[in-house]
Amino acid sequence: MSKKVKEMLLGQYGYAPEDLIFEVKRSRRVYAYKPCEFDPKTRTDRGVYFGKIESDGIRLTIEGSFLVGPKATKNVVEVCEEEAKRWLSGEDLNIPTEARGWVILKWGLYYLGCGKAKDGIIKNYVPKERRISLE
Repeated sequence: MSKKVKEMLLGQYGYAPEDLIFEVKRSRRVYAYKPCEFDPKTRTDRGVYFGKIESDGIRLTIEGSFLVGPKATKNVVEVCEEEAKRWLSGEDLNIPTEARGWVILKWGLYYLGCGKAKDGIIKNYVPKERRISLE
């Protein structure tokens, strides 16, 4: 399954981290980790929540966008500070872009997660518990 995830990342973002192993778990959630010789005696989940396989591609988490974004060659949308704040507060963004489908949002050196671009609107998928308050 790791090979399929890497192929999807290459097709969608133009980059897939070669040193990571991807596991697809229940609800098509993708976890990423590096091989390690440490074998804990307790059952633990491996890796960080990297993203989710949707019907039309991979929707990256904020952590996943940080791992892929710096070397991604396509579907990266840069936003200004004001748009970054609105995005992190949970708003959809009206941005004139030709991109369609899943895109990584970037502000300066920061990767803000993944949204779905369609008809000039990028739909927000920042989880409620991670949103900031602008008040």
